[in-house]
This record gives sequence, structure tokens and C-alpha cells, in this order.
Amino acid sequence: MKKQYLFYGLILGALMILMRLIEYRFLIRSHVFELYGGLIALLFMGLGLWAGRKFTQKRAPVEIVQVPPPVFDENKINDLGISKRELEVLQLIVQGHSNQEIADRLFISLNTVKTHSARLFEKLEVNSRTKAINRAQELGLIRVN
Repeated sequence: MKKQYLFYGLILGALMILMRLIEYRFLIRSHVFELYGGLIALLFMGLGLWAGRKFTQKRAPVEIVQVPPPVFDENKINDLGISKRELEVLQLIVQGHSNQEIADRLFISLNTVKTHSARLFEKLEVNSRTKAINRAQELGLIRVN
């Protein structure tokens, strides 16, 4: 008798599990769009969290080093025929300022800075800012401390 009860109990348990699986499958099939939408929403939420953390991390601050003004040799400046304003432009180029920053500091237009730079490049026989600095150092025109 106990074996029969045990057997019937196991069969009823298996039938209940089978009914739950059928109900679950029916539930999944009837709500498939909602489930896919939820999965896609979770995927994009994870992607958004990852991107937010990646792109908003604080970076190490950049250390700004002040370059001391160069020392100019007046005799060589006169030999090359460099004007006072061209000398000021060269000094700011050596310190690493852009054309717009030079214009703002000297209270002149950007085109005037470009003109002074072009004349300075002609006198030093170069075609770039970096070459102008190197050429001025080679000629002994400036000494950077």
C-alpha cells in the first residue's frame, strides 16, 4: 500500500511539474515581445552605465610649466635687422604661445602677428616656429635659461 501511495504521489508531482512547464511556456510565448524589450533595455542600460563611467572618469591634472623669458643678444639682433616688435613676437614664440595668444598679449591683430612672424622667418631663413627657435639659438641670438 505504501508503494502505491508513493507511486501515485510521484506521478502527481511529475504531472504538476509538467503543468507548470506548460504554463511557463505559454507565459513566455504570450509575452515574448515584452521579454525581448526588457532584455534589450537591460543591454542598453548596461552599455550606458559602462560608457558613463568610462567617459566621466577624472583625468590626472596637467602640470603647467612656466618657461622663463629668454635672454637676447642685442648685437646679433641689430645685425639681423630684427625690429622691436618682431623680437617681442619671437620671445612669445619661444615661450610657446599661439598666434592668437601673442595677438592678445601684444594688443595687435592676428594678421599683424602673422606678418611679424613671416618677416622674422625670412630674416632667420626658416619656415616654421620650431625652426625659428632652433635657428635663433644656433645664431646665439637667444639663450634660454
